[in-house]
Amino acid sequence: MHWFQAPEYWSSRLLVGRALAGTYLIAFLVAANQFRPLLGERGLLPVRRFLAAVPFARAPSLFHWHYSDRFLGVVAWSGVVLSAGALAGLADAGPLWLWMVVWFLLWALYLSIVNVGQVFYAFGWESLLLETGFLAIFLGPARTAPPVLVVWLLRWLLFRVELGAGLIKLRADPCWRDLTCLRYHHETQPMPNPLSWFFHHLPEPLHRLEVLANHVAQLLVPFGLLAPQPVAGAAGAVVVVTQGWLLLSGNFSWLNLLTVTLALACFDDAQLGRLLPAGHAALAAPPRWFELATIAMAALIAALSWRPARNLVSRHQLMNAAFDPLRLVNAYGAFGAVTRERYEVVLEGTADPVPHPGSAWKEYEFKGKPGDPRRRPPQVAPYHLRLDWLLWFAAMSPAPSEPWLVRLAEKLLQGDRATLRLLRRNPFPDAPPSWVRATRYRYRFSSRAERRRTGAWWVRTPAGSYLPPLSLGRAGERRRRLPG
Repeated sequence: MHWFQAPEYWSSRLLVGRALAGTYLIAFLVAANQFRPLLGERGLLPVRRFLAAVPFARAPSLFHWHYSDRFLGVVAWSGVVLSAGALAGLADAGPLWLWMVVWFLLWALYLSIVNVGQVFYAFGWESLLLETGFLAIFLGPARTAPPVLVVWLLRWLLFRVELGAGLIKLRADPCWRDLTCLRYHHETQPMPNPLSWFFHHLPEPLHRLEVLANHVAQLLVPFGLLAPQPVAGAAGAVVVVTQGWLLLSGNFSWLNLLTVTLALACFDDAQLGRLLPAGHAALAAPPRWFELATIAMAALIAALSWRPARNLVSRHQLMNAAFDPLRLVNAYGAFGAVTRERYEVVLEGTADPVPHPGSAWKEYEFKGKPGDPRRRPPQVAPYHLRLDWLLWFAAMSPAPSEPWLVRLAEKLLQGDRATLRLLRRNPFPDAPPSWVRATRYRYRFSSRAERRRTGAWWVRTPAGSYLPPLSLGRAGERRRRLPG
């Protein structure tokens, strides 16, 4: 079937595969480093409780057959090895069936992690990685021409990502319609980066221009992604530029990297040849079984696309929703609502046997989220700090409502080493504190004058007690009173 092959997208297929393998590598490293203290046998939300309550059909995962922290390590580090091999091009060196096995294993292993990850894996880029990863199974190695159906399905996915994000903004928050959202967003986004302070202090007309450009990129440009060349390539270039702007202005895990990866499917060899050396040996025709399997996959994706497509035009549009347990076709969106003020939960401990007004409370410092006002926001993305992100969500409420946060206080009181490795600084290196508390603060970026005078990137003011002082026994009692 000559129509099945798209040899003119050989270079973009190569780039998509390498970039996707790099993203998988980061995701599996995050799981290897963070899953155990967050969700392991003694984690904040032990996965075994979830497995006991949720059947396999609702959340397919290898861990339904067996879970242990050691087995989680096998799954995560196997993903690291496989993705590193794919990034190095080893999957391209083997036969077609080996390519499919490698990419299927990457998808199945990461699906097993995400489907039991609960709130710590409730992010849109998890489903985006899985949906892209499933399509990659059918891209084929470098010696074959990429299937045209997969090239178009990658563009269809990018279309839904961009248009979904644009529509949810228009529907959910009036500041996107009056062009004022960027007045707040750089300061209140989940995890600012080293340049966010400077973006926040851009002149107001530039903030309005940012919002207007976002509307063009997410509401008009996506239709160009489904057009013939050279329109598709031009639309892909706009996506790359706008995602680059987002990479510069904040930490959004691998969302921007993965969106750029999808945009690479919009460029043919002639367009990429201006930037990269092009050229390849004669490409082998794929076997008939592969063509039939790819056609069947495309038909499945087309059928499953009905609900996500209907969601795009719905007045009650869902953001970052999975419509099937395998996460094959999903709904996407980001920042439908923009918070106007930033709050942070600051955890502190004291070694005093009984806390009193003169007690010395020492702060725990997290790796990514704001804490010390004088610390410049770090660059974290495309790595993902799951606990830091969940604490951003938690701070929106004036009091904790989920057991995992009280469980975190328990872990600090126990001096749990695995949990402490999730933090940047432990103020009690010799022995755990006797009491832990949490205070809620209102944070804002310092002005230029304040920055020159004090050297601080943030100004914070207390916004009330978030978690009262807890000893180890009291923390356990409080957690047991919370639902879940």
